[in-house]
Amino acid sequence: MDVSIDMKKLADSLSWKLETLPPLSKDCSIYRVAEPTRCSNPRHFTPRMVSIGPFHHGKEELKPMEEHKQRYLKYFLQRTKVSMVSFLTFIKKRETKLRNCYAETIRNLGSDEFVAMVLADAGFLIEFFMRYYKPRLITDDDRIFRKPQWHKEIWHDFLLVENQLPLFILKDLFDQAKITAREDAFYENISFVKITCFWFRNHVLGFLPLDENSLEIHFSKAEHFLDLIILSLQPSQPRAQIIIKDQNIPSVKELHQAGVKFKPAAGSTKNLLDINFNQGILEIPFFKVLDTTELVFRNLLAFESMHGYNGYFNDYIIMMACLISCPKDAELLVQNDVIRLGNTETVPTVFGNLGRDCTLYSDDFQYSGVVTNLQAYRKLPWHKWKATLKQNYFNTPWASISVIAAVILLLLTATQTVSSLIAL
Repeated sequence: MDVSIDMKKLADSLSWKLETLPPLSKDCSIYRVAEPTRCSNPRHFTPRMVSIGPFHHGKEELKPMEEHKQRYLKYFLQRTKVSMVSFLTFIKKRETKLRNCYAETIRNLGSDEFVAMVLADAGFLIEFFMRYYKPRLITDDDRIFRKPQWHKEIWHDFLLVENQLPLFILKDLFDQAKITAREDAFYENISFVKITCFWFRNHVLGFLPLDENSLEIHFSKAEHFLDLIILSLQPSQPRAQIIIKDQNIPSVKELHQAGVKFKPAAGSTKNLLDINFNQGILEIPFFKVLDTTELVFRNLLAFESMHGYNGYFNDYIIMMACLISCPKDAELLVQNDVIRLGNTETVPTVFGNLGRDCTLYSDDFQYSGVVTNLQAYRKLPWHKWKATLKQNYFNTPWASISVIAAVILLLLTATQTVSSLIAL
């Protein structure tokens, strides 16, 4: 057998594969989590009740929700009076753009299946936000908002990095429905931005502090829901960067012993990432720690890293993981109204788990100035002496009275001793 002929066939076969590789878009914004990251925390990246988009579409464990998605789509179509053909045609014209939003080629869905999936998922999300915004739209057969009230569980799936639809198609479909249903009073003075941000304010901002106006400001630039949160967390003015020579960020307990005080960020500051230190006071924006905090934070970290953003959220997690390294740290922040939670044991675990997936870059750390000032403050002996005196001897009114009485008694004793010596 002529080996060169076999090699020619193999080369032709390989060349054909190379030539037929599907193009990858530089505009992708929806990613599948890398396997090493997924393996360590698979439940944090996997939808539990509903699939949104192609990555988890058709999974057996998520099929029970498909019927409810179809019911929502049916009500949406009836209310808007837009034909299904019109919507499908509208999506079909944008199929290439939609597919380009995903970081991998969607091979398991043909064109018709993909377009139908987008309509079902988009109709479901739009109807969900409409019903949340206007409860009078909730029907008696609604299993999501009536019994068994799955909306309390389902919303976590909306914030998974792999479970997203591009925002542009949701907004465009809503606008098409609004144009067709001009006579419906419900659509007056509302937009998809308005009903979506209403849900975010009531469901997400409860544990993830953001400036409310930032949602509307960044909505037009956001690729999807997770991107909207990351954009809203971006600082309006980046901090001046200095290199951290000492990467040992002190804990809350250590800072407390050095006399640092803690308080929730005051004024109009609501952004989760706005940690500041000034005149012995460390200000940390107030936030709640819920069962879902680690899940949402982990997906934000994954998306921020894969999408190539500056690591602002990465830096926040590192900072909080160092500050809250044990239950005593969490307890001190609870006492100072910085965080709210049911169990102080869980917070160090949450941030510790998250911190393992983060990297501190000493020359590009957004809290470098804060850390440097904290370290300098902690090194001054006077601050520690003053804190020790206050915490150990003046921590209660009775303790203060006892110390003052002891000092007075000591002074009287000393005076009496001096007087006796003078008399001699």
